[in-house]
Amino acid sequence: MTATIWDIMKRKPSSQRSHSSSPSPKMSPGLKTESLRSVSTAASSMEVTPSNGQPERPSFSDVVVVGAGPAGLMLAYVFLWCSVVYRDNLVRFGIKTEVVDNRPEMTLTGRADGLQPKTVETLRQMKLAEPLLRKGVKVYDIAFWRSTLKTKLQRTGREIHYPPFVDLLDPYILLVHQGMIEKLFIDDMAERGVSIRRNIAFSDYHYTPEKSMPLEAVCKENVDQTRKTFGTKYIVGCDGAHSMVRKCLPDSRPEGSSHDAIWGVLDGQIDTDFPDLWSKAVISSEERGSVLMIPRERNLTRLYIELKSDAREGTPREELSQDYVMKRAQEIVAPFYLKWKSVEWFSRYQIGQRVASRFTDDVDRVFIAGDASHTHSPKAAQGMNTSMHDTWNLAWKLNFAVRGLAKPSLLATYEQERRKIAQDLINFDYEHANAFANGDSKALAENFRKNVAFISGFGTTYDYNILNIPSKGLIHGSLTPGCLPPPAKVTRFMDANPVDIQNDIPALGQFRIYFFTHNVHDAKPFLDTVCASHVSHSSSVGKITSAGNASYTIQPPLDAPHDGFVCPERYTPVSTIFTYSLVTDMSRNDVEIADLPQVLRDSRWTFYLDDVPDMDTRKQTCIDKWLGGLDTHEVAVVNVRPDGYVGAFRSWPVGTRESGLSAIEWMDRYYEGFMKGH
Repeated sequence: MTATIWDIMKRKPSSQRSHSSSPSPKMSPGLKTESLRSVSTAASSMEVTPSNGQPERPSFSDVVVVGAGPAGLMLAYVFLWCSVVYRDNLVRFGIKTEVVDNRPEMTLTGRADGLQPKTVETLRQMKLAEPLLRKGVKVYDIAFWRSTLKTKLQRTGREIHYPPFVDLLDPYILLVHQGMIEKLFIDDMAERGVSIRRNIAFSDYHYTPEKSMPLEAVCKENVDQTRKTFGTKYIVGCDGAHSMVRKCLPDSRPEGSSHDAIWGVLDGQIDTDFPDLWSKAVISSEERGSVLMIPRERNLTRLYIELKSDAREGTPREELSQDYVMKRAQEIVAPFYLKWKSVEWFSRYQIGQRVASRFTDDVDRVFIAGDASHTHSPKAAQGMNTSMHDTWNLAWKLNFAVRGLAKPSLLATYEQERRKIAQDLINFDYEHANAFANGDSKALAENFRKNVAFISGFGTTYDYNILNIPSKGLIHGSLTPGCLPPPAKVTRFMDANPVDIQNDIPALGQFRIYFFTHNVHDAKPFLDTVCASHVSHSSSVGKITSAGNASYTIQPPLDAPHDGFVCPERYTPVSTIFTYSLVTDMSRNDVEIADLPQVLRDSRWTFYLDDVPDMDTRKQTCIDKWLGGLDTHEVAVVNVRPDGYVGAFRSWPVGTRESGLSAIEWMDRYYEGFMKGH
């Protein structure tokens, strides 16, 4: 069997290799050994001589991630698909990522606990969702309860958490402990021979004159606060609301306000006769405040308890003990009884709704993400989700930048896109938190309905920029540049499996190029023309593929044993930058893989038949749902970004060679806006 690009690329983790006998990496056509020598020279120039006179190689990496919470681990995990290979412990042929955290261990109790549908889908694409789906609690509805000075506590309404008008595969919130999510990433990283550096606190960074390592991250290590430095190309601060990276970032400061109310939060096993224990429940007492009750894994229940200033009777914050908070919760849910069998975690917090004034430095070398860049109330289960999608957005862009495949304009889109989402979140959270604090269940339910698509993650939208280009042609479906495609069901041609097209291709950091046509034979001139151009240097896309294949040959992914079940080679037979896909509603009996151009023959695992509308959430075909249908001879091309957002799409009235040449020019203009080939 002919070796695929993935077979050539992938390497074992460093822990599984003997450095002394490491073979030279295989190279892509046209790649010369001088390219490798230049990397070696750059690494050698980083050597220092300590006082004993013996050369000592300092710690250096392509990216330093500060913080090993979900946001930082999401970033590190994505990088490990394109991580580090050593040769003689010196030459780095991959993206080396250092993850430092000031905590001695991962999260064991408390903190964030809710995954929204979009995050579940992202984890599905990363092939990491199943353990969480098995262990988590799925919440499908919300119950609203209220008592006043004149009326006892009673249920005032019940809402479906994600009503059918939001098109979701997973219409629930998945409740899992933050530590479970961290462990998921940490275990996978360990299989690839990578661990987190703990008890290391970031303190500052400096720019250096070294072109290969333009930054120095300064940290303090262990209890003796030993100075530890990392030479690096990029720094990403995922170090929480009190981020040191943000404090070191010029002119970056949190902007916004905070509420007077203090909230207590408790995780534990409870004994109660409250009837909606296994729903998400909002309980409001006009006199005593509010409680948000959420079921959790292992028969735990989380309670957020409002401690109104007028009901605290002058009690200072430091005296708001666990017993005090538990008593307040009991008063709010009365006449139902509430007792704790055990308490796993207790904390207090004050709501602050703030967005950092900037997310990056002037040269796009230092970034902040997650709570370092935005803070808000935890009651809508947005913090961990938004934070992970911050770094999901940044990771693939940094990957291309490290590899020299990105123009500066690509990294500039990180702040453009994610600061907009952070501001959208704060605007929603301000209304949500106020309605909650006021005990206004009607306003709370209305605010939730109005923003439910955003809350799910599928309503987060990016403005037009170089990645999200307004469409041309006659497409009237649900696709919008800067938005996520809705779920759609198709049949995979190779094995007749019905699959969700938006999830079927795993997250390998590639753009997805989908061709849509009613008749493959009629569109053959179009497909032949585009595909031939994309495997040659006659197009910019072809040049980008060539440069990407060369980069991934000398900077290969680290593999782990379970990668064999993902079969990434199915999705990288042609290019390490683009995965090609063909979608048609032809009968299976009327088309064969042999009828396709070579690029699509090699991409046989992403050849789909659009023939199972009865399995769709809206009972529509993919062509109808995504594109609003196609005319008889029309051909459409959809470009989807590595993070799953629609980038650009267009249709042509006929599948001729001339239309194919137009498509080549159009795609070249799109990708030339932010990518480069050598």
